[in-house]
Amino acid sequence: MSWGSETSTAGAPRAGTLYPFIEPHERGHLDVGDGHRIYWEACGNPNGKPAVFLHGGPGGGCNSDHRRLFDPQKYRIVLFDQRGCGRSLPNASLDANTTPHLVEDIERLRAFLKIERWQVMGGSWGATLALLYAQAHPERVTELVLRGIFAGRAKEIAWLYQFGASELFPEAWMRFIGPIPEAERSDLLHAYHRRLTSDDEMVRVNAARSWCAWEASVMTLLPRTTSYTANDESLLALARIETHYFVHDCFIEEGQVLRDAHKLVGIPGVIVQGRYDVVTPATTAYDLHLTWNGSRLEIIPDAGHATSEPGILRRMVQATDDFAR
Repeated sequence: MSWGSETSTAGAPRAGTLYPFIEPHERGHLDVGDGHRIYWEACGNPNGKPAVFLHGGPGGGCNSDHRRLFDPQKYRIVLFDQRGCGRSLPNASLDANTTPHLVEDIERLRAFLKIERWQVMGGSWGATLALLYAQAHPERVTELVLRGIFAGRAKEIAWLYQFGASELFPEAWMRFIGPIPEAERSDLLHAYHRRLTSDDEMVRVNAARSWCAWEASVMTLLPRTTSYTANDESLLALARIETHYFVHDCFIEEGQVLRDAHKLVGIPGVIVQGRYDVVTPATTAYDLHLTWNGSRLEIIPDAGHATSEPGILRRMVQATDDFAR
């Protein structure tokens, strides 16, 4: 997930900042079948270098700052909200919502927009999806720009939601496990999933608030100077879809993302990873770099997980600028 933003007013960004705010020149909903209509938008230069941004979560949705990671004079920037979240419809739906569905939604959107090949950017879950898309459709990908690598392995999910990150953030962890009876705490993921799929609306909402508060508390290297806020509808979509994916092992084979990294041969890429990323520890990014010939690993020494970390933001914007040349 990518939370937090920085502001720039005009022209090219200062080092470490986003490009100025822009509005889409195209937007709409694409019917991808199974009752889902995904929201998409395009901004920047209609004749520029095509790029697509894949948001995190799963279930996080896009925001206006994601447009600003690219030079709008040089890029045709495409964003979309994945099934069930953001402005896509129906909201928080788990029906026909799997990783293979999302991979094919990306390809369907590319064809709909009549784009031959495009750069793919994603962070966290967005990086997972970017890698799976590039492995399935390598001929459609010009470059990959990835942040905070998550490969969907069981140990990565357990690290954040069962034991691992809990040792570094004990106060936030106690708030996270507080709503769950002690008898259920040996499997917090399934305990939360049961509540997030409950028939009781307040049970769902309270579980979503607690789930998302835990995630927000571990995103950055230093404590946030401003609080993370989102409406209950967004929190519910994020928490429901995340637990839906995680209890189903992200709908991929164990180790698949790294196993199939050889399919990325010929695709240049930049991997941006915070040294102190507690959400997706650096070992996964390092494993990916070792198996992906053509990747460049950038360890940011003073950063956690979020895109808004200054070092991560600076390197991601630099990567899109470099590829635009």
